[in-house]
Amino acid sequence: MHMHAISNKKSKIPHSNRPWIRAMQSGNFARAWEVSDAHLRARLAAGSPPHAGPRHLQQIWDGGPLTDKRVLVRCYHGLGDTIQFIRFAAPLRKMAREVVVWGQPPLLPLLASASGVDRVLPLHDGTPDVDFDCDLEIMELAHALRIDEPSIRCAVPYVFVDEQWTPLLKRRRDLAVGLVWRAGDWDERRSVPVNFLSALSHVSGVRLFSLQCGLAKAEASRIPAEVVATSDVGRTAVTLRHLDLLISVDTFVAHLAGALGVRVWLLLHADCDWRWMQERSDTPWYPTMRLFRQRSAGDWPTVIEELMAALQQLRQRNGY
Repeated sequence: MHMHAISNKKSKIPHSNRPWIRAMQSGNFARAWEVSDAHLRARLAAGSPPHAGPRHLQQIWDGGPLTDKRVLVRCYHGLGDTIQFIRFAAPLRKMAREVVVWGQPPLLPLLASASGVDRVLPLHDGTPDVDFDCDLEIMELAHALRIDEPSIRCAVPYVFVDEQWTPLLKRRRDLAVGLVWRAGDWDERRSVPVNFLSALSHVSGVRLFSLQCGLAKAEASRIPAEVVATSDVGRTAVTLRHLDLLISVDTFVAHLAGALGVRVWLLLHADCDWRWMQERSDTPWYPTMRLFRQRSAGDWPTVIEELMAALQQLRQRNGY
């Protein structure tokens, strides 16, 4: 099964996807690609059109070679998915003649900075304005390149930001901690009720900054935290680079921080996405990320207790 056809949304996971999910959660990448290969063969035999249906469900790669080709990488998923998988542009470029990324406009400066990317073009509702020999969706890169855990790991940062912007936060001598507590509405299990984070404001030597955007932005006063949120991805990246720590739920800002090499503590619900695997507090995707997991569905209080203890240790270790 292709990565972009899989999700852990509230809806039931189709039975045919479960072997792929189990393989990825256990880190058995070889088994995952066996499942993906079988799915690809079945799709091609059925003559399924590659660009039909909702974009986030489209399966585009036809299994053909990428060597010495002009490859178009289509970014049809969320911003976080694109940031996470752009790391594979570098190994792709080692075999391809050219790599063109058709990406979300807010991400283009970051994508252009990634190793292996020759050109970036703004994604739109029409057809791509470029000639290419073959194309694939960015989350199909892992299958096409037959990645394993060692090849997921990469040095950070692997995207870079223009430091000309002044960060929105004003530093003092405190430990600067950014917060994001709400993810997209499509899976409310990912979000943490803001009241649970108010305990963080009582930790001495810590200064809290809210990077939460959207309607939940106004909730920052209930923590309380200083609002430094912005919808501009570049300015968000600069702000992240000036934090000591980001505490976040599973959403775009966490991926951006991980790709920038910022220390991230990720808060995960009990049935979290396949990419975070199982029973691990680390992740091969981001070397500066630590995972805090619910032990049972809805058990955020235990997660916050573990988080508070870790924050106290970090504060003491850094002399705040």
